[in-house]
Amino acid sequence: MNVGDAMLQRPTVHPADLTVAQARAAFAANPKERLLLLVRDAKLVSTVTPEDVETADGSAAAAQVGTLEDRTVAPDEPLAAIHQAMLAEQRRRLAVVDPGTGELRGLLALKRSGAGFCDDAGVAAMRAARS
Repeated sequence: MNVGDAMLQRPTVHPADLTVAQARAAFAANPKERLLLLVRDAKLVSTVTPEDVETADGSAAAAQVGTLEDRTVAPDEPLAAIHQAMLAEQRRRLAVVDPGTGELRGLLALKRSGAGFCDDAGVAAMRAARS
């Protein structure tokens, strides 16, 4: 099984020109969101965590305080190895990106228990319950 088999195929995305203040608002609006995916023309430009925007100037570009380093994975990577690495690094989110084009393919979201990964149906049900 590969990362692409377990990823969320319809993750929430944000525009690449998001500000730090807007990123903070996105995190406040949805406490379960732990990694903002900043996208332009289907390509992942940056990823942003709450820690990235904690002390940054609110008018700054969120993409500039975020990073892609150590926050992305290719869809064809073996899931078991990535799962173990995520557990060891206490990392719960990785953007899934086509290594050739930089296009965002999905989001690998480790469940809080660490026992498996969130799926699109479960996320949709959780969103519906919140509404």
